[in-house]
Amino acid sequence: MKTVKEVMTTHPVCVTLQDNIYEVAVKMRDADTGVIPVVDSTDRETLIGIITDRDLVIRGYAQKHSGSTSVETVMTKGITAVSESTSVDEAADLMASKQIRRIPVVNGKKLIGIVSLGDLAVKNIFADEAADALTDISQQHLH
Repeated sequence: MKTVKEVMTTHPVCVTLQDNIYEVAVKMRDADTGVIPVVDSTDRETLIGIITDRDLVIRGYAQKHSGSTSVETVMTKGITAVSESTSVDEAADLMASKQIRRIPVVNGKKLIGIVSLGDLAVKNIFADEAADALTDISQQHLH
């Protein structure tokens, strides 16, 4: 059975609480990603939150926050994460049940990667499970 470790993106671009939302937007643009994990400022490894492009829009700019606003204002805390030994089936099921498209991969509290529905589908590993998860997420947003 394939694990998340086999399909995850390693060394994702990250920010810390010392960064602002403008810097997050620039990193998203430069890395061509819609998600940026937030890690502890001290060790730059401990996962403490996540910011999506949607977070920037909804919690940041739509609430008239400036680009100098702290990352902490818009980030999501208490996020769902998986270990590198989690099966891709379990990850796809978790994404569907939580209505999320990406999950950080951790070893303890240390961020080691991120896995997305795209990782599951593009790499042709459990493409059916990725499609089912996306369908479940999309249908729940319609209701």
